[in-house]
Amino acid sequence: MRSALILSGLTAGAIVLASCASTGTSSRAGKTREAKPIGERITYPHAMTVDQTDEYFGVAVKDPYRWLEDPEGRGTRLWIERENRVTFRYLDEIDQREVIQERMTDLWDYERQGVPFKEGGRYFFSRNDGLQNQNVIYMTDSLDREPQVALDPNTFSEDGTVALSSYKVSDDGRLMVYGTQSAGSDWVEFHVRDLRTGRDLDDHIEWAKFTGASWSPDGEGFYYSRYPEPEEGAEYAGANYGHMLMYHRLGTPQESDELVFNDPSNETRGFAGAVTDDGQFLIIGVWEGTSRKNGVYYIPTASPGAGAERLLDDFDAQYSFIDNVGDTFYFETDLDAPNSRVIAIDIDNPYRDAWEEIIPESEFALRNVDIVGDFFFASYLEDAHSKIRIFELDGTPAGEVELPGLGSVYGFGGEQGDEETFFSFTGYTSPSTIYRYDVPRGETELIRKPDVDFDPENFVTKQVFYRSKDGTRIPMFITHKRGLKMDGSNPTYLYGYGGFNIALTPSFSVRNVVWMEMGGILAVANLRGGGEYGKAWHDAGKLLNKQNVFDDFIAAGEHLIDEGYTSTPKLAIGGRSNGGLLVGAVMNQRPDLFGACLPGVGVMDMLRFHKFTIGWAWTSDYGSPDEEEHFFNLLSYSPIHNIEPGTCYPPTFIVTADHDDRVVPAHSFKYAATLQAAQGCDNPILIRIETRAGHGGGKPISKRIEEATDEMAFLYRVLRMDETAN
Repeated sequence: MRSALILSGLTAGAIVLASCASTGTSSRAGKTREAKPIGERITYPHAMTVDQTDEYFGVAVKDPYRWLEDPEGRGTRLWIERENRVTFRYLDEIDQREVIQERMTDLWDYERQGVPFKEGGRYFFSRNDGLQNQNVIYMTDSLDREPQVALDPNTFSEDGTVALSSYKVSDDGRLMVYGTQSAGSDWVEFHVRDLRTGRDLDDHIEWAKFTGASWSPDGEGFYYSRYPEPEEGAEYAGANYGHMLMYHRLGTPQESDELVFNDPSNETRGFAGAVTDDGQFLIIGVWEGTSRKNGVYYIPTASPGAGAERLLDDFDAQYSFIDNVGDTFYFETDLDAPNSRVIAIDIDNPYRDAWEEIIPESEFALRNVDIVGDFFFASYLEDAHSKIRIFELDGTPAGEVELPGLGSVYGFGGEQGDEETFFSFTGYTSPSTIYRYDVPRGETELIRKPDVDFDPENFVTKQVFYRSKDGTRIPMFITHKRGLKMDGSNPTYLYGYGGFNIALTPSFSVRNVVWMEMGGILAVANLRGGGEYGKAWHDAGKLLNKQNVFDDFIAAGEHLIDEGYTSTPKLAIGGRSNGGLLVGAVMNQRPDLFGACLPGVGVMDMLRFHKFTIGWAWTSDYGSPDEEEHFFNLLSYSPIHNIEPGTCYPPTFIVTADHDDRVVPAHSFKYAATLQAAQGCDNPILIRIETRAGHGGGKPISKRIEEATDEMAFLYRVLRMDETAN
């Protein structure tokens, strides 16, 4: 059992094809470029400006597009409609767009399955027959038998925009509590399904966010977390404060739910509750924004009315609860161990001098630990790819799990006493494949390998290392067709993230395969700010060190050019969320270096990000603009505030959604309006605004295909891929 700490941060999500393209000659030293327009100058929709000026520490900052912060304003809705009209008119002119969509659809049409787990004597797993908008949850008594449908999220809405956020099966396997998210919003509604009848009970929970659900040991109810109901009109933009851990008893209205824990004196704190596998304790993970430093409290389930015991309350490190054996609690922590280690705490003697180190820190970053059977299964990152090591409960090494190759592993969940566990393995050219691991025998068995309409042998992946501006060694994965000539003419898509301790590890993506089939190179840089090398790597790319992330990404582009993979007119960069910020910042700093840019759902206004929904939580990585030191740092790279009128910026394709309540669309709206007004040449600046989706979670397959198609069609045109020789 592992109680995940649910953070309210940005997420990297799957590696995607998104980039920003320009067509000039490279000049590393400056920002000038020889403009080579792509098509005729576009007439953009008029975006009115307002006389809005804010003062920060003696600095006057204009905000002429403040009105675009109101997503439902009449002016904003009209602007969205007109911008989409311009964007789709441009895309409709690309002959290859239909071909790309057909190949994307054909390749996406393969059966894929999630990692199974067992509850109440039955196996549960997700499966998609190929083009279903949402994955279906199945259950079966044996993996050798045909499973039956437990829950089909495709029935939630006709267009697939109501998605399953999470689900939890009761210990006896009779009931399932599941959460739904509509149009990509982070707001969650919980329902309860009777798995014997396939029907939902009357229970209905609203205004939950950043939470899963956990059943009480008696199966009579479940724990979840929520915020106070927002004011009408502020559901998707209002700041979220006052998280509360609640208990819902089946058959009662939500108004009767019991408040289990909150902290009115610290309304920025959030709470995640999970019952231990033995049913003895409710573990309460306490987080503050996206900071990796957290607290851990607990309540004995035999005394539900008792107050929470504040076991870890100093907020001096990250503590992730793994499991317990009686009164001994096991934690993964980076306390005095930047790459993390495993410790044991006896709750009857919880003082620090009595803590016991079980698995010491290693040279590689420890990312996840669970107890299955009588062993710890520990997942490490070795140069950004997975290694699984096994330890006995006293910390004695017990071997490794042999993996199929260089890639990423997910799974290895279970409970003490289990004799089997499951995991998936994926790489840039390896679709997610499911394996069973026999714990007593230490043997791996293939369960399901997807059949995808492409030959992975036609592609090659390698890992290279390059030096950033300050000499730091940065890893990068490069994948492309086997035998591709490195003559500087290859269209190349460089993707990055660099934030929030999130690691970019090898994973399969249909859109990336289509890109490579078109002759493109995929490059993924493991920038500082991520979690590839533990806490020190994360710290080196956050707060006042954020410029390191941008330097790492710029150096990646330079390396790809210097080594003959590509050239400026063929080099596209992309990123989403925090990665969208990355693209916007480096495009401002080096518009001469890139051939195209695709910033997706990005954080673009670094002076106001903390004023919307959960944006305040990101100050742990960015710093607060309300503090002078951080204000000047944020202002130095904020994408909106560093656009220079008259500069020839690369062709840019901005992607956002009007229901994104993680990174509110105002970021992309204001960025697009500012960039369009400043553009000094004919290179297109387009924004694609999805009107029934959010930040990306739960997006239906149909919309994912459409968005990926439009991004690649844009790149096909602006990178002049019809002229590519290879």
